Amino acid sequence: MLLAGPPGIARTDMTDAPSVSLTPLSPSGETRVLRIYSSLDAKIAAPLLAAFQATRPDIGIDYFELQTQDIYARVIEESDEIGRTADLAYSSAMDLQVKLANDGYAQSVRLPNAGALPAWAQWRDTVYGTTFEPAVILYHKPSFLETEPPRTRPDFAAYLKAREAETYGRVGTYDVERAGVGLFFLARDREHNREIWDLFNALGASGVKLYSNSSAIVERVADGRFVLGYNILGSYASAWARTDPDLGIVLPEDYTVVMSRTALVPRSAGAPDLGAAFLDFLVSREGQKVIAEQVGLPVLHPELDGENTANAMRRTFGNRLRPIPVGPALVVYLDQVKRNRLIERWNRALKVQ
Repeated sequence: MLLAGPPGIARTDMTDAPSVSLTPLSPSGETRVLRIYSSLDAKIAAPLLAAFQATRPDIGIDYFELQTQDIYARVIEESDEIGRTADLAYSSAMDLQVKLANDGYAQSVRLPNAGALPAWAQWRDTVYGTTFEPAVILYHKPSFLETEPPRTRPDFAAYLKAREAETYGRVGTYDVERAGVGLFFLARDREHNREIWDLFNALGASGVKLYSNSSAIVERVADGRFVLGYNILGSYASAWARTDPDLGIVLPEDYTVVMSRTALVPRSAGAPDLGAAFLDFLVSREGQKVIAEQVGLPVLHPELDGENTANAMRRTFGNRLRPIPVGPALVVYLDQVKRNRLIERWNRALKVQ
């Protein structure tokens, strides 16, 4: 089956300036440069880049912070039209990454450190998961001094129905037509919960506000403009909550979807050996430790424990955690017909005209 890519992606080229450019620490001979396309904020990624460069002081790094759909578009267009693209694509859009690999835009790379990864976090030696990030419910703690926040999706729907007046216009979630992660989580909800539309009907009746990014929702819940946020990427919320005591986070008790940022070496990488070296570092114990402790994202390496690790989360939350396997099932809703049907059903539930 031929799958159509996401709509509305602008054409790109390789002439943009990198968000971050690191010169070699110990230059020797002709300088080689690792080129990375990534959806991770460049400032957040800085410790990871520095840690890798410490292992390879002879190379430079050009880091391009891009939207997930732009990463997808660039890899395809540059591969097809120029014959050379980034050496590594690192993205929170698991579905787009798998589609790149499924359509032949990723290389098979055997990584020395990949053997420690769980089976669900890698596919055909092409796409590798690196993080363990739950989708969560956010709540404004001062608004819940006399009652518990909703801890399941049925609880969430019941809370909205019982308090329609006080919650109207004060609930936020992703706009699934503009935020790829929103559609991604909606598709997972539909797979796990046949009754999910009851919650979305309640969200629509409560005048839910829709946003294309996490930060806008997290900020509004933290300062009390919103009382609740649904299906928000927990890694961003956790970072915010460290400095804002009014932001509460719930991992839903009925089930908690867990996504993983994935990385691949494009088929037309200019320096595929450098891309593979960085990818191996990402999944290594050392690299995972940097991601957990300095970048602040939860990791999945089985030998790591403590804060920001899958092991710690599993001890606390057990079987409610539902990691999303890396594999071809992820591309189902990239088919335009299926995608449009899911969005139409969402709009009907929210009564969006």
